[in-house]
Amino acid sequence: MGDDQRRAYAAAFERSTTDPEAFWGDAARALRWFEAPRTVLDRSEAPFYRWFPDGRLNTCFEALDRHVEDGHGDQLALVHDSAMQGGNLRGGATPVVTRRSYRELRDEVALFAGALAKLGVTKGDRVIVYMPMVPEAVVAMLACARLGAIHSVVFGGFAAHELATRIDDAAPKLVIAASCGLEPTRKVAYKPLLDAALEEASHPVETCVILQRPELEATLVSGRDVLWGDALADVEPHPAVPVESTHPLYILYTSGTTGQPKGVVRDHGGHAVALRWSMDNVYGAHPGDVYWAASDVGWVVGHSYIVYGPLLHRCTTVMYEGKPVGTPDAGAFWRVLEDHRVNVFFTAPTAFRAIKRVDPEGSAVKDYDTSALRTLFLAGERCDPDTLAWSGRVLGVPVVDHWWQTETGWPIAANLVGLEAMPVKPGSATVPVPGWDLQVLDDEGLRQPADVIGNLVAKLPLPPGALLSLWNADARYVETYLTRFEGYYATSDAGYIDGDGYVHVMARTDDVINVAGHRLSTGALEEVIAAHPDVAECAVIGVQDKTKGQLPWGLLVLNAGCARGDDVVKEAISEVRAKIGPVAAFKHAVVVDKLPKTRSGKVLRGTLRKMADGMPWNMPATIEDESVLYDVEKVIRAL
Repeated sequence: MGDDQRRAYAAAFERSTTDPEAFWGDAARALRWFEAPRTVLDRSEAPFYRWFPDGRLNTCFEALDRHVEDGHGDQLALVHDSAMQGGNLRGGATPVVTRRSYRELRDEVALFAGALAKLGVTKGDRVIVYMPMVPEAVVAMLACARLGAIHSVVFGGFAAHELATRIDDAAPKLVIAASCGLEPTRKVAYKPLLDAALEEASHPVETCVILQRPELEATLVSGRDVLWGDALADVEPHPAVPVESTHPLYILYTSGTTGQPKGVVRDHGGHAVALRWSMDNVYGAHPGDVYWAASDVGWVVGHSYIVYGPLLHRCTTVMYEGKPVGTPDAGAFWRVLEDHRVNVFFTAPTAFRAIKRVDPEGSAVKDYDTSALRTLFLAGERCDPDTLAWSGRVLGVPVVDHWWQTETGWPIAANLVGLEAMPVKPGSATVPVPGWDLQVLDDEGLRQPADVIGNLVAKLPLPPGALLSLWNADARYVETYLTRFEGYYATSDAGYIDGDGYVHVMARTDDVINVAGHRLSTGALEEVIAAHPDVAECAVIGVQDKTKGQLPWGLLVLNAGCARGDDVVKEAISEVRAKIGPVAAFKHAVVVDKLPKTRSGKVLRGTLRKMADGMPWNMPATIEDESVLYDVEKVIRAL
């Protein structure tokens, strides 16, 4: 890339890594603190770094009240678009859309905060939120933040046992839940799952606030369960409670390898500073823009870029209850883009693969006006170059593949379109975001030269917005993330940084396979296979082999209507041999109807490896569809 294209980015990155206190101190001035911080970074208890420790603020005030006080109360804050309500969309029903201005959302949140306070919730209490994609989920999160309570959102419909483990770990004062969630072909009753979880959990929960959805009402437990509307009776709006910058805002659980979930802890101050900065510099969003993250509030993307990021930056945030296909067809996303005049769109590559499989040419987009869209952002898994190119061709806008994690809370590497847009390299997440000093180390901790694959790590201290620790598990936090490479945060992702400084995230470190002494990235193999015109998506796993150590196996999903599966398999194997080389020893591939995935769209590669190696495996709690995993197991056994 040219010097001009690197100038703004290089200056910001250098300042963020050589003088982080000055860089983030300037960024913090964008917020309206109740007490401005005098100290930017407290290093006294490293590796437990704390940002803006003597500052006081409230994230809910910063996201809502501030904008109302500044004269923007009539601007739209939240648009809820449900493709699941309003009847059977396959029959052409109209989606149900509700809108809230900043003033309306502020008032609704303040009133619900008053209801929570009347039920005994105070600063520092934990509250579990177990809800689908409804606006009340946003209200609940912000109301907790307003009180200084710590919310922990559990993906709606999560299994009872998984919910119980989170209840026992967080020890909540109260649970907020909905009666059901809606899927394209079924209604998911949440209340029986909640009841079973509360019975299993050892921590007692005295009160549950239940939002009754008309599609499926729940049976209440007398003396424990309170209807949402009843909780609001005779309460007063509650003001925002000033809290320390380091006070926990939320706990978000991510699955742990031991079966014990890891509760990622985020704070008020550092989180708000980082997200506000990222909305401007990474996403190129402006106050007043319409921003849509097609995710779920149960995941980190929903926390950061459905709820907090857009509202902190005074954008209009779109909350979508629906799917990329089937609600009603492959034009679902394009309809939302048109109806709400979306300027910045963020989703996962798997969503576009689902659309491409049903509509390989992307012809449905012609029926919609998506001209308001400026940029498409993809994250959540590695984006293969074919998906990147297809997405850009269909929508006619720049596509940004960027990389981050639940633990980081916001992007680690991206094309910073709001700071200095750079040339795209398909397959790369572009460059480290300022604040993230990325390096590539081998297994012994030695720094690797350009273009050599290794462990992607971030030098400490991590920037604001990253996890502070794990809830009630400081030692586990250090052991999990900070012990393997001293002085670094281990991302558990493998990749390389090329000569231009571009970051290439190739696979989880567990997915780097060793074939006869050659380290190969499954992501590189998938990239070649996904480029085949008949392949909608694919996954490559490393399988144990007595001779070569491991061998790659491929699972291919073909575009709708493609009936030449055997030929596609042969052609894919040939392409891998031509582009990666015989060293890959790629000889085994098979066509499957679907890939087993989590509800956030990640392929369950670890479970697939265990199946292929004949090892015991458990049904993942986050799985989207159990039947798909069983179907693939039959295919793997046949191989």
